[in-house]
Amino acid sequence: MVQGTISVTTTRKMELVDITGLITQELLTANVSDGICYLFNPHTTAALTINEGADPAVRTDIIKAIGEIIPFDINYQHLEGNSPSHVLASLFGCSEMIFVEKGRLKLGTWQKVFFCEFDGPRSRKIHWRVV
Repeated sequence: MVQGTISVTTTRKMELVDITGLITQELLTANVSDGICYLFNPHTTAALTINEGADPAVRTDIIKAIGEIIPFDINYQHLEGNSPSHVLASLFGCSEMIFVEKGRLKLGTWQKVFFCEFDGPRSRKIHWRVV
């Protein structure tokens, strides 16, 4: 088993950051060949997802759709004012599991791994482990 942590710094309130390259580099550095890569995001206002990475418009569209699905202007009870971010983190989820073959993430042709920031900008961590 090998494991580590990657850092992500976000620059906007909401953004999807492609972390596929960061994870791939960690796997190469750790000399991982085959296994299952578990990714875990320990933050309550951020998430992880896998989606299309070829067209950046997909990320923009996801963020636009979020604004239509989750109301940001209702009377939330949470005093910090970031309840929509907590709701989104719960809907998207805090983890991903990806097969690793020959040192590479076994993703589909267009797939990338994204860190989903819902309460930025911030500095964040993502833990990974290959078993």
